[in-house]
Parts: sequence; structure tokens; C-alpha cells
Amino acid sequence: MGVRNLLAVTGDVRPIGDYPDATAIVDVDSIGLVNAVSRLNQGLDVGGKTIGPATQFHIGVTVNPGAEDLDEEIRRFEWKVDAGAHYVITRPVFEVAAFERIHRRLEAARLPVVLSVRPFESVLDAEYLANEVPGVHVSSEMLDRMRRASDARAASNEGAAIAAEIARALQKSVQGINVIPPPGRFDLGLALLDSLA
Repeated sequence: MGVRNLLAVTGDVRPIGDYPDATAIVDVDSIGLVNAVSRLNQGLDVGGKTIGPATQFHIGVTVNPGAEDLDEEIRRFEWKVDAGAHYVITRPVFEVAAFERIHRRLEAARLPVVLSVRPFESVLDAEYLANEVPGVHVSSEMLDRMRRASDARAASNEGAAIAAEIARALQKSVQGINVIPPPGRFDLGLALLDSLA
């Protein structure tokens, strides 16, 4: 199929849907998945038996600069590196300081780092991310900036401006930038890309 780049993520437990009794997605976490793909790249299956020609996957992993337990996040990241990761993509970064506190530890792995940025769609979006999504940290300064927006259009423009500022501030510290638009708002992602060009 020509697929060469993979991003190994653990995923979320979802006990709903058409098959609520199906085996959970966490049978193999991201570390185990990286191990399995690394073996395939050596021409072996997970049991160590030959599969014929080796695969040539480029294995990506994630790291969350906003994690509450940063030491545990780095420990898992290092296990992913030991398992055979080739590059790392951050979870969305909503403030420069969050990335800076993890940057040196990422550099030690000597892997390309791709920074993820996500523009806020609205004040409600920023508040939701700040208060309801585990592992996301949005500073009170950023929330205040979003709250000062005069209307919905101004808020989405401010959200894009914040994401662009973060990307510009960190672009020399990373090897790429991943723009993640809010659900259904590809226009915001495209506007952010245009502002970074």
C-alpha cells in the first residue's frame, strides 16, 4: 500500500458502540506497538519468527508536554525510544513554557521533534480544553486573551494568533510543525498555516 510512516499511540478505552464486549484497544500500548513494528522492520514477527522481507516503517510516537506527571511522561517516552521510535510528535502545545520544560529531555533522544499546535475556536473551546481535557494545560493568561475577544470571529482570530505565536516561538527548536484544527474547522487550520508561511 505504500504506507511507510506510522504513529504509534495507545488510544482510549471505548466500552460503547456496536461491540461493547470487544477486546479493549489497550491490549498493546504504544510502547508494545513500537516494539512490534521494530521487529517487523527486522524481518521478524512478535514471536521472533521470520516474516520474509523486513518492513521499512518509520515509527513515530507522541509525548505530552502538558502532562501533570512529567517524569512519568518522559519515562514512557524513553521506553518508546528504546523500543525503536524514529520521531516524536507532541500533543498540542498551548503555551511556550510547557514545551520548554520538556525540550532538553526530548533533545537527549536525538529524534526529530514535530510540534503540534491547535488554534482555539472560541472562548468556550479554550475553557473546555483548560478544564475538561486531561493532560491539557492552558494558562490563565491565554484564557484571559480569549475572554477579551469582542465576538465569535474575534475569538477565533485570537485563537489562531495564539497558536501562530507558539509555533513561531518554538519553530527553531523543532524539525516540523503539525497543525491540528478544531473539529470541523479546517478553515482555522488553513488560516494558521497561511500565517506561518
